[in-house]
Amino acid sequence: MKKAKPKVIDELRPEYKRSDFGELVLGKYPARAAVSTNVVLLDPTVARAFPNDRAVNDALLSLLRSAKRAARPTARSGRTARKRAVA
Repeated sequence: MKKAKPKVIDELRPEYKRSDFGELVLGKYPARAAVSTNVVLLDPTVARAFPNDRAVNDALLSLLRSAKRAARPTARSGRTARKRAVA
């Protein structure tokens, strides 16, 4: 047996018109919410590789550390090309 749907009662007075109220907006502040949140959606294959948020953070921090090491210039030798040519 199906439940009876409740009847919609129009509580708007006859002197008011819907056009007097402007446009209805669903989700009025989505841009503000997007800026203030730090939720990231992972690809399903990536999500299966990491059991929790700590594992993801550890992997990303490790990647950042190795990128910093790779970006450092290598140490130069004490001899310049001019000194080598003279010697």
